[in-house]
Parts: sequence; C-alpha cells; structure tokens
Amino acid sequence: MSKFQTIGIIGKQGETGAAKATLARLVAYLAGRRIEVVLDSVSGALLDAPPGHTLDANDLGRRCDLAVVVGGDGTLLHAARSLAPHRVPLVGINLGRLGFLADVSPTDIETCLEPILAGEYDEEARCMLAARVDDDQAGATPWPALNDVVIHKWNTARMIEFETYIDGAFVNTQRSDGLIISTPTGSTAYALSGGGPLIHPALDVLVLVPICPHTLSNRPLVVAGSSRIELRVLGFDQGHVQITCDGQTNLALRPQARVFVERTPYPARLLHPRGHDYYKILRAKLGWGGHPARAESC
Repeated sequence: MSKFQTIGIIGKQGETGAAKATLARLVAYLAGRRIEVVLDSVSGALLDAPPGHTLDANDLGRRCDLAVVVGGDGTLLHAARSLAPHRVPLVGINLGRLGFLADVSPTDIETCLEPILAGEYDEEARCMLAARVDDDQAGATPWPALNDVVIHKWNTARMIEFETYIDGAFVNTQRSDGLIISTPTGSTAYALSGGGPLIHPALDVLVLVPICPHTLSNRPLVVAGSSRIELRVLGFDQGHVQITCDGQTNLALRPQARVFVERTPYPARLLHPRGHDYYKILRAKLGWGGHPARAESC
C-alpha cells in the first residue's frame, strides 16, 4: 500500500511533447496503483482534463500529501514556492538540461517511484528565503525563493549603490550591478556564475555574492542561515532596481524602500530515490567525472 494516498502533479509550462507523454505515463502508473491524482492547471491542459478537474497551487497543496513535478529545476522551484508552506514533499522528474533538483529520469518513473511510494526514500529539507519590501505602499507581503533573492539593475547601464546590513549591523556600501542572496540550494545557480562557492545543502548558511562589483575587494560572504539581511538602495537608483526571486518573480522598488531577506519558517521537502548522492550530481552536472588527458610522448 502506498504511503501517499493523494498525489498532485505539476507540469512544465510551455511543453506539449515530452512533457505530455511523461505526464500521461505518470498518471497511468498512479491510476494502476489506485492512487488519487490531482492536476495543476498546466498538466491538466496538457492532458485535456475536463473542466473542474484541475486545482490552483493553494488548493493542490491542501489536497495532496505528495507532489510529483514533471519538468526541469525551474518547474520545481515554482512548485516549491507554492507548496512548501503546506509542507508537501516534492519529487522531480527531470525534463530539463541541467537538473540539480529534479533527479528522476522520465524512463525510470515506475522503477524510482515504486519504492518512494512504499516509504523507501531519502528526504532533504532545503531552506527557503522570504523577501519583503518595506515602504509606505508595498506593505509586508513576503516573496518566497528556494534558490536566491537578487537585487539588481534592470534598465540602466550604470551601476547601483546600496548598503547591506546583517542582523542590524552595517556591513558595507557597494557599487555594483547588484547582489545575490543565495541559499545552499542556489549556490549551484546564479551565485555560481557570479563566482560564489558551492555549498552543501545540509549547511545552515546563506551566501551574499556581488554582481560585477566596482571594488575588487568586494568578495562573496557566507553568513549564518538565521541572518536577517537588509538592503538599502542609495541616491536616485531606486527606479532602476528590481528584486527577483528564483529568476521567476520580479518586484520593482519604490523610492526609500528597504529590502529584508530572511529564512522562512518552513523548508522545501525534496524526496529522492534511496542512495541519493549530492557529490555524484555535482560530478555529472559540472563535468568532474573524467580524468585529465595525458599528453602523448614524442
């Protein structure tokens, strides 16, 4: 008997080929095991589900006790932001090109899901961030992120200037193209391309990575995971600055706004087949597996 009685399925947006075939195979497999299946609007549209047979993210989170995400890491990031507050665990079926989070192959759906449904799996709790903009009009609505919160310029060629505070203590003033505030999960994403360190997801830390800083001594900074980070944009740059969460949601800043970023009270729950190996994923995705070529002797 399956440990999970109701499973939500979340599909990759903009896909009609591989995603549709994988979704159909997944639904058929779960139906054969007599598991109740609920669909999000994307997967429902791809499978031509009748009206009323799909749910929005909040309703899906309240109904299901497991979600299977069919897509790449971007689809899983979207699902995590919606479902983590409901404590729903996620399993990712990877249709993307460079997947650090979704690690089940579409060809291995039955082989990998069978032990997971029976309760045989490895579970990870991945910390998430909440960004809040404090000004007179935006209120205190939190914007969640699993990978990162980025403050950056968006419509100007010049740099922006801002101050950083951690737990109320002034850290620095910097001029740069922006700042990436990353979880360990996000250390393999935008923060990596910005020169940040790889951080094991079990570590309780955050990393602040400047984007093209004007001062060469401005380096990535690793801080405690419980840190409360405050950013204050200076001068006349507010109209050229945005906050972006996971590269998917954007919020423009108003003058005099302050940005607060801190860990959410709930983590994202990721389920993997038994034997999940983080370093194996790094070797596969970053090309660490091979040996250096040896030069031929003359």
